[in-house]
Amino acid sequence: MMKCIILTLFPGMVESYFDYSILKRAREKSLLDVRFCSLRDFGIGSHHVTDDLPYGGGPGMVLKPEPIFAALEAIRKREGGNALRVIMPSPQGVIFRQAMAHDFAKETRTLVFICGRYEGIDARVEEGVSLEAVSVGDYILTGGELPALLMVDAAARLIPGVLGEPKSLEEESFSLGRNARNGRATDCEMFEYPHYTRPAQFQGMRVPEVLLSGNHEAIAQWRKEKAFLNTQKRRPELLM
Repeated sequence: MMKCIILTLFPGMVESYFDYSILKRAREKSLLDVRFCSLRDFGIGSHHVTDDLPYGGGPGMVLKPEPIFAALEAIRKREGGNALRVIMPSPQGVIFRQAMAHDFAKETRTLVFICGRYEGIDARVEEGVSLEAVSVGDYILTGGELPALLMVDAAARLIPGVLGEPKSLEEESFSLGRNARNGRATDCEMFEYPHYTRPAQFQGMRVPEVLLSGNHEAIAQWRKEKAFLNTQKRRPELLM
């Protein structure tokens, strides 16, 4: 079972994401354990302060280190003997890729996601906590909640039993690791082939005849070729 804790100022923002569809069923089947920890509970003073003005001036507010350290200590005690793997979504981190999603899905430690807000998190958190800064792309969001959800979602669907059809994992983007030109196994990641459904013709656009032929060998070859061409056109660097 993959265990995750999302540390955030706004637990309600992320809780509802797991109340629907595949991830809801994964939790019900005890394949995924996701919990939510409110950073506000560890805020300072009667007003539970979690942020303050940045030293040196500048706009916005910075999340204070004390509430985050206190929350992590409480999580450690609550988890007992289970070790933690702390993840901090950050545009300055290593890029999150499918390989990391597989790594998370197999993780035996509890994954803890620290969700930043405002201008960011006091730098002493990264200095004083053993954590991994992970980026979901070269852009800025209002907080770390969406990146945390993205990473948990990408990893959870890889857990055996979460998807109803395991074969789905073998024939999707970044899992197609065979060079469509020669069929040899490679280390490259490829995009998925195009999908079509009924009707066979729509506004003058037809489904490729090979997909209607019933010839499974020809369909498999078409899909390999289209996966390669799709990747070559959109992200050629993946084939290098």
